[in-house]
Amino acid sequence: MSGFLHFVKKETLHILRDRRTMLIVLLMPVVQVLLFGFAISTEVNNIPFFAVAPHRTEAVRQQIERMNANPYFSFKGYIDQKRIDRVLRSGQAAAVVVFADDYDRLVEGAAVGAIDEAAVQFVVDASNPNNAGTDLIYLQQAFLGDGSVAAGSAPAVRILYNPQMKSSYNFVPGIMGLIFILICAMMTSVSIVREKESGTMEVLLVSPVRPIWIISAKMIPYFLLSCLALATILLLAHYVLGVPMSGSMVGLVGLSLLYLVLSLALGLFISTVSHTQVVAILVSGMLLMLPVIMLSGMLFPVENMPGILRALSCVIPARWYIEAVRKLMIGGQPFVAVWQESAILLAMTVVLVVVALKKFNDKLES
Repeated sequence: MSGFLHFVKKETLHILRDRRTMLIVLLMPVVQVLLFGFAISTEVNNIPFFAVAPHRTEAVRQQIERMNANPYFSFKGYIDQKRIDRVLRSGQAAAVVVFADDYDRLVEGAAVGAIDEAAVQFVVDASNPNNAGTDLIYLQQAFLGDGSVAAGSAPAVRILYNPQMKSSYNFVPGIMGLIFILICAMMTSVSIVREKESGTMEVLLVSPVRPIWIISAKMIPYFLLSCLALATILLLAHYVLGVPMSGSMVGLVGLSLLYLVLSLALGLFISTVSHTQVVAILVSGMLLMLPVIMLSGMLFPVENMPGILRALSCVIPARWYIEAVRKLMIGGQPFVAVWQESAILLAMTVVLVVVALKKFNDKLES
């Protein structure tokens, strides 16, 4: 144990003296969280819209004024029916609100349940389906207060967990899944391969300490650095981006620590198939980044993917971690609600640790 602790101290000092590694491990999570939280946003603000109103009654003007006072909308003016297609195609507006000829009568009839006819029509530019869906939801919310969407029959809408539809609520769990697997896998694989390239690995292996303890000693400092990155991300997410921590914090931290161990084991596995640091960086960085971003549910819902890609996403550890973090952090569910994701991550961790150590031992013997 004394020799093992000396190896841990040696590797820790080596990392502390390597300022570039420290900069990557500690600064990259901060930059990614702030970038996705502020710069990259799927939120919709200042939706430009025109209005078609054959009779600009007081009720119509009041409705337009209420919408224009809302930060989500920007009123561009009144047009006639013939200009609807032109303003949408030219990009002057994202939507057009068409008021019925007898808007006042329909609204009054809807209030008493005497009329079941729409008083307003929404014409939305759907060239970007995601934005169009969000625009339509905002428009419906703006009119539900007075029953104008479906004249009394419009359903009440409640948006749970993220009522303001902030994109940071979606991106933070995804960034956690991406950053941890990249940092742990990349740093661990590069660290071990660097020892092989410089020829110092053989010197370490002839020491009285067993190879498994040498490898563990190299992984522990990166695990501690990743724990520091985890704390940084959680603090930034909660106090800077306003992401709630509604669920079990103990469960969230415990699940994250399990994911860190899994990522370290993945880095150890990559080190067994890489002969140079360049190859290790390419495998752990480039080949891991794209599947995590595209198939983990970080940006796109897994349920909307084709069957083959959904099946392929099952072997992406980040998918299960991101799903669990969203349930715990955003949904406010207890840890028992993510037992399935936790069991899958635990099984993946055990398999990766066993396979990585076996391949590493086989490589040493050869």
